[in-house]
Amino acid sequence: MADKEQDWDFTGIRAMFLNGTLKRSPEISNTEGPIEVSASLMRRHGVEVEVLRAIDHDIATGVYPDMTEHGWETDEWPVIWERVKASNILVIAGPIWLGDNSSKTKQIIERLYAQSGQLNEQGQYAFYGRVGGALITGNEDGVKHCTMNILYSLQHLGYVIPPQADAGWLGDIGPGPSYLDEGSGGPENDFTNRNTTFMTWNLMHLAQMIKRAGGIPAYGNQRSEWDKGERFDFVQPNPEYR
Repeated sequence: MADKEQDWDFTGIRAMFLNGTLKRSPEISNTEGPIEVSASLMRRHGVEVEVLRAIDHDIATGVYPDMTEHGWETDEWPVIWERVKASNILVIAGPIWLGDNSSKTKQIIERLYAQSGQLNEQGQYAFYGRVGGALITGNEDGVKHCTMNILYSLQHLGYVIPPQADAGWLGDIGPGPSYLDEGSGGPENDFTNRNTTFMTWNLMHLAQMIKRAGGIPAYGNQRSEWDKGERFDFVQPNPEYR
């Protein structure tokens, strides 16, 4: 219990929540319920937080950094990407539709993947040194399936995934109250609140640890050096050796 009285201060850490809801503002997004639980906890401890609904922005479909260079007239993703890149924490959130992530959540992941060839100053992939999490809401099964997809995608790009990096809430299967509906039980659900709280603290702790360490150590993971011929102690297996 020694840490209980510590004044945890995460000033200087930035977090971004990308909401894959299919509802444009100002329509209520139930996913913003648990987002606000996590975001408000971060704000109370000095984290600078931005919440963005992807559907409110003109994000082109595709897997290139700027789709205006590939036939699209407009694309807001390059501007959004700069804000994502400036964030130590990224939480992808969204609803469940037909047991899977929404089309907007998928689009967010595809556009993040568009940046996967970019490198940071140390020659690592651009996402190194950041941490990621996932939040899901819905009225049917699929929380674990959706968060598995999100967290796998983030780690594949280079994000660090802390312990307990996901949380979700499910209402009664089929038509029924959603998270923010009166009487849903969502905001009072202890399991969801516990997991959301643990996820939030683990994201803040790990983001600060990585920032204080100056990022992920570069040796052994620099794409730039591998392309120059560096093999970081890798030895080609000898097929003749048994």
